Amino acid sequence: MQKEDFFTYQAQTSPHPLGLEVSRAKGSYIYDQEGNAHLDFVAGVSACGLGHCHPRVVEAIKTQVDQYMHVMVYGEYVQQPAVEFAKLLASLLPKKLETTYLVNSGTEAMEGALKLARRHTGRSQIIAANRAYHGNTTGSLSLMGFEERKSAFRPLMPDIRFIDFNSEQDLEKITEKTAGVVLETIQGGAGFILPQNGYLEKVRKRCDDVGALLILDEIQPGFGRTGKLFAFQHFNCAPDILVIGKGMASGLPVGAFVASKDMMADLQDHPKFGHITTFGGNPVIAAASLATLREITETELIPQTLEKEKLFRKLLVHPLIKEIRGKGLMLALIMESKEVADYLVLEAAKNGLILFWLLFETRAVRISPPLTISMKEIEKGCDKILAILNSYKPDAVN
Repeated sequence: MQKEDFFTYQAQTSPHPLGLEVSRAKGSYIYDQEGNAHLDFVAGVSACGLGHCHPRVVEAIKTQVDQYMHVMVYGEYVQQPAVEFAKLLASLLPKKLETTYLVNSGTEAMEGALKLARRHTGRSQIIAANRAYHGNTTGSLSLMGFEERKSAFRPLMPDIRFIDFNSEQDLEKITEKTAGVVLETIQGGAGFILPQNGYLEKVRKRCDDVGALLILDEIQPGFGRTGKLFAFQHFNCAPDILVIGKGMASGLPVGAFVASKDMMADLQDHPKFGHITTFGGNPVIAAASLATLREITETELIPQTLEKEKLFRKLLVHPLIKEIRGKGLMLALIMESKEVADYLVLEAAKNGLILFWLLFETRAVRISPPLTISMKEIEKGCDKILAILNSYKPDAVN
């Protein structure tokens, strides 16, 4: 009955949702209504970095709920959880990334970053990468260099230009007309593509040369997923505006954009309320964000991420797996074909293992488990993946 109501009363995002009926979730597992445990190799699409219902986060939420919840729109009242989170985050970032604007999602954070770049530079042109994904609101969708997914919603935001990720030749398209260059530090939907040959450093230099701002989207790789707190720290390239979300609050809806205090002041006046949000900085979500950030940075979870990556790469060797892309616990299995990828995801769902697809690379299978996943759980899940691949027959998905 509940599944029928789901299809009747909730809007659907695709013709064939997986439809798992959830009863509870804890650690690395999601439990269905029959009590069956499903090992989670997706973590809410990288949102649940500390697994499900992490005790430190749950305690922070409960404590805050008992004190106060929403009291005023963003930016008017001093609320301890938000202040403490922003202060701690600033201490962990390059000096020029000192001021945080808290919002409700990654895509809203990107919208705010775009507005800030145009406001600060007085320019309108934005450059983004082909096969990028920055969210699904109109501004973020405008940055998606993938016409098939955005053509139905045109007209979109004007004055957007596109470059190929990792193409040094395309950097010439960044000019004195450019307000901002928006890149995912690691391209997600395109197949977990890492920057190569000092690419981000070269983008940084080009932006400096022409007076454009560099906006890095760390919504997915941020908060420890790649073996650093933020992926840009691997590549010797600090952005002017940092966009974050997903793993920031252990599964609660959140996002933020971070810049210098001077730059962020451009949103205060002329006009006032240059960006405004009712629920941004919500104290319950900020408390969850603060607890999450403390747990990630006060434990060995970040360096352990790289050890867990090594284990995945060691175990997941199979003729149907052509490549493993990504870094840390942001990994994509590139399968022999789309059919193999579909078979693996769908069969895993029947066998108590949660896997998922990527947006644009149809041969890819996502592996982005909680940072807290154990080595034994990795071994258990990889055994299931290999068994499923061993059972594959070319006509298995029809």
